[in-house]
This record gives sequence, C-alpha cells and structure tokens, in this order.
Amino acid sequence: MTFAPGEVLPAELVAVLQSINLGVLLLDSQYRVAFWNDFMAIHSGKDCDEVRGRSLFELFPELPRLWVQKKVDGVFALHNLAFTSWQQRPHLFSFSGSRPITGSTDMMYQNCTFSPMMEAAGTVKYVCLTISDATETAAQHLQLEQLNQLLRAEQSEQARLIRKLEDTQAQLLQSEKMAAIGQLAAGVAHEINNPVGYVYSNFSSLERYVGDLFRLIESYQALAAEHQDAALRAQLEQANQALDYDFLRSDMADLVRESRQGLERVKQIVQDLRDFSHIDSGDWQEADLHKGLDSTLNVIWNEIKFKAEVVKSYGELPPVQCLGSQLNQVFMNLIINAAHAIEGQGTIWLETGAEDDWVFVRVRDSGSGIAPENLTRLFDPFFTTKPVGQGTGLGLSVSYSIVTKHHGRLEVESELGQGAAFTVWLPRRQPPQGEDAVDLPAGE
Repeated sequence: MTFAPGEVLPAELVAVLQSINLGVLLLDSQYRVAFWNDFMAIHSGKDCDEVRGRSLFELFPELPRLWVQKKVDGVFALHNLAFTSWQQRPHLFSFSGSRPITGSTDMMYQNCTFSPMMEAAGTVKYVCLTISDATETAAQHLQLEQLNQLLRAEQSEQARLIRKLEDTQAQLLQSEKMAAIGQLAAGVAHEINNPVGYVYSNFSSLERYVGDLFRLIESYQALAAEHQDAALRAQLEQANQALDYDFLRSDMADLVRESRQGLERVKQIVQDLRDFSHIDSGDWQEADLHKGLDSTLNVIWNEIKFKAEVVKSYGELPPVQCLGSQLNQVFMNLIINAAHAIEGQGTIWLETGAEDDWVFVRVRDSGSGIAPENLTRLFDPFFTTKPVGQGTGLGLSVSYSIVTKHHGRLEVESELGQGAAFTVWLPRRQPPQGEDAVDLPAGE
C-alpha cells in the first residue's frame, strides 16, 4: 500500500484493521506510534489517543529494544518483510492470555510480522507490526512436545529395562552354568573320594606288609649265611642274582614312596574340588580366601601350568564373610583370563593383603595388556576381545556382579604391552541388610 502526502491510513482500511483479531500498529523511523488498533488497546490497556506520537519503548520499556530496533531499521533499509514466530520469541508484548487447553497460560504466545508501508515516492513511510495470537497453537504444540518427551523417556526406560533383563538373564545363565559345574565337581569328588579312601587305607597296610616281607627275607638270608651247606648258599646266591634282589629291594622303596605321593596328590585334588564347589555352603560364612585361591588354582592347574609360572605373594588375611563358592568363580575367571592374555610363557602373580576393614586379592599377569578403549567395556556382558568361539564375554561380567553382591569393587589397571592387574576389594564383614558398605581405603 502507498500513501498520499500527509495521509496515515484511509478510513476504510482503519475500519477493517479495528475489527480484525490481530494487533496492528504503525511505527515511523523514530519508533513513534502512528496507528494503534483496538486489539492492541484491549490487550495493552492503552488506547489510541494515549499512544499516538509516543515512542514504543517509552510505552513498553520491557521490550527487547535492540532486537526491535534492528528489525524495524532492517525493514526501512531493505524494504523487505521480517518475521518472528512464537518458537523463536514466545512473547514480544507482555499481553496476558488464558487458553484452557491443558490449563491456563500466563502470557499470550505471539507471531510478529514487520511489513514496509510505502509512500508514493517509493520510500518506506511506516513499518507495520502485525501481532497474531498463537497461544492456542503453541499450547497444543507444547502439549504434544511434552507427550513426545514422555513417550521418548518411556521408550528409553523400556530399552534400559530390556537391556538390564538381557544382562541379568545372561548372568543368570552363566551363574547356573557355574553352579552346575560346582555340583558336578562335588559329585565327582565324592565318587572319587570313596575308592581313594580304601585304596589309601589298603596301601598303608600293603606298605607295612612289604616291610615285613623284606625283614623276613633278610632273616632267611642271615640264617643261610650261618648255614654250613655250601650248595644251599650257592643256590640262594643264584636266586638273588636271577631276581636282582638288591635292585628290587631298593626300587620297591621308591615305588612305595612315589605311589604314596600320588595318592596324596589325588586326595588333595579331591579336597580342592570339594573346597572349590562348596556345594553345601549357600549361606554367608567366614572363609579363608587363601584356601579358596589355592583350591581354585589346583582345579585349573592343567590349563595354567603350560602357560605361566604362578608366583604367590600372600599377606596376612583375616577370615572374610562371603559366599566362598562364588568368590572361587571370580578367582577362576581372573586367573584363566590372565593365562589367556599371555602369549608363549609368562608369569602370573597372586597378591593378597588387608587394609583397615578391607581385604584385597590381586591377579597380575605379564601378558599383552588391554587397549585403553576397551577398559571401560570390560565388565559389559558379551564383550570379549577373544576370537569368535573362544569366549562368551560373560566371565568378567559375572565376576563384577559377584563382587558387587559382596559390597566390594573390582578394579583393573593395564597398559598395552605391560600386562594387566585385576584387584578384588572386599569388606571383612557384610553390612547389615539395607545398608551400604563403608568406603574403600583412601587412595584406592
């Protein structure tokens, strides 16, 4: 629209602008109000005669002055429209508004248009600000966005619960597997223990009988030596040489000693199987962690002995209240992992100690170490750096869960090429039900 000199707005247009449900005002280059319709008067409380000729910023000091000036100056300079929506600036004028969509709204959400009003000469005479009430649209949009956020939060929580369920199921399967292994070990130990028991008892009698027989033979030899019958002595000497009696006697002693050592070893293995499984100890009991380490090491020794030398550095440990069979599973996982980390031959160090009300068991190896990017994922279920088919990725996850169940902590330190150290920290006694364990020693 263009204006004749001295004209503000034609009367017909003024009548239209007064009746529409939009706020309309005209500003000159000095930001003074030249026109003010009824919408603006009703919502601002200022009628047209009160505002005409006065600066917009004098009338509304709370307006973002620099922002409005930039918009108005831009229209005067460029002769182009400018626009802002309620998403960018919810409120330009502080008009109250109440739209009972989801409840009352304190302020009117507004869309604002800045339009050039041209003179006949082609210059901009006024900038027209058009204010539209977008409260209902904004309220619906915000309500929808709130519902979407709730939906996304619910989906995220469902995804978290599904992952937790999957992790728990995987750990439960691994725990059941270990429990089955423990039960099998206890059964095997029981079945082996019976025949070993009577073999060991019979062997003691056999050892005594063999000694008695050799003493009897020595008595016969002494009597034969005193006998005057040369033919008898020659016959006995020939029998001794034919049977190689002297070698048989000395070798028999070695055989008896080695057989006894073998039986002792079998008895120890059976006892270690029983200690490892703890099939009858499902309750919290005080246990000797050194005994658990030794029995676990003996059970898995066949997998360790060709890969590493095991160096024990045991400190003074008090009895620890725990589930012994579950901690043995942790020790087994850590020691086997240490052996797998060693290429060729290496060393595994087993270190223990106590500090204040805490004890620790550390399994350290001379293996290849762990890459930094993998350190934060070691205890995630199914994460493994082993080739496909050689690891389930559940050993460390289950170990972490067992240690956490004991109100302890499982820590790892490693550098590539420098091996790794896994440290199990455990409280000496479990806290009362419903309470957390005390903090770890300072500096750990």
